[in-house]
Amino acid sequence: MSESHGRLTTHVLDTAKGRPAGGLAITLYRLEGEHRLLVAEAVTNTDGRTDMPMLAGDAFETGTYELEFKAGDYLRSNAPELGSDLFLDVIPIRFGLTDHAHFHVPLLLSPFGYSTYRGS
Repeated sequence: MSESHGRLTTHVLDTAKGRPAGGLAITLYRLEGEHRLLVAEAVTNTDGRTDMPMLAGDAFETGTYELEFKAGDYLRSNAPELGSDLFLDVIPIRFGLTDHAHFHVPLLLSPFGYSTYRGS
């Protein structure tokens, strides 16, 4: 995989349990005006990462994207004591890919909050 093409990776950590969030579904969209175009779908592995980059190689284009993390499904499965009406359900993170580099967008998740940053 050539770095000149760029790539997008992600991972999810369950900060309430102090471990990677395996089994969490993620969808990547490219935004073009008012339209969201489906680019990729993945589920995190036991290390909280996707097995492949969400975007890489010739498919990588600069622009505006949105990662959609299905946190509610993960939390219902891994913290049933929270019940079915959760504070967090789907977490969208919108960001720009400005050059052909490695962009890493992790999610730090708990039942009542989350944070993200551009990682390496």
